[in-house]
Amino acid sequence: MQGSIGSINISYFRFIMARHNERRVRLTARIPSRLRDTLEQAAELQGATLNQLVAQSALAEAQRVLEREAQIQLSQRDAQKVFGLLAHPPKPNCLLKAAVKASRSLAC
Repeated sequence: MQGSIGSINISYFRFIMARHNERRVRLTARIPSRLRDTLEQAAELQGATLNQLVAQSALAEAQRVLEREAQIQLSQRDAQKVFGLLAHPPKPNCLLKAAVKASRSLAC
């Protein structure tokens, strides 16, 4: 039976996991038995094992968190300032010129 967790197909997840030849490690969690029952029921409905459901769900959430944290949220005013500086950068000051000179001497 095929299914999906979120927007990722279980068969695709199995394919990806099978292709990884890296060493597998164990991840354990102590959870109430009612939570385990719920997870097992969801896994069965998706045609996945409990481990697949938990691993895929945790991976999807981890990717969501990493993606969210990689984004910078700016106000409209701040975004306009950034775009303005990119379009019309200020002339280099003495400190910037000294930093460029120092970096060039280190690059040798």
